[in-house]
Amino acid sequence: MLREKSCGAVIFTKKDSSTKYLLLNYAAGHWDFVKGNVEANETEKQTVVRELQEETSITDATFVDAFREAIAYFYRRQGLTVHKEVVFFIMESFTDKVELSFEHVGYTWLNYPHALDKLSFKNSKDVLEKAHAYLKKMGMITE
Repeated sequence: MLREKSCGAVIFTKKDSSTKYLLLNYAAGHWDFVKGNVEANETEKQTVVRELQEETSITDATFVDAFREAIAYFYRRQGLTVHKEVVFFIMESFTDKVELSFEHVGYTWLNYPHALDKLSFKNSKDVLEKAHAYLKKMGMITE
């Protein structure tokens, strides 16, 4: 069985006491977070920073300490089963300006309930629920 590892982040921004989460519309039609495959000699966080810049052009963002959530799933590629692990972090973006790469066909910044509704996959919804609860617990957001 093939194995793959990706890293991504729940990206949020705060403006006028409102928190918004960044979702990307992938060419396949689903809505999800920034993420991508780990490259050789790259740490998990280096992967996230690179993917964020490649997919959105955002460079003004910082990690929220101590949050790391891993999910795993299987998919088929060229008739083979692939076990995929994706590790998510939380990052606060200090801009809401996005320039999409060729990998995506759209993006949106949404508040928590709308972001939860828009995400395509249950495991992504679970990650957002945990990230949102963590941000509230840490006092970084109030809503």
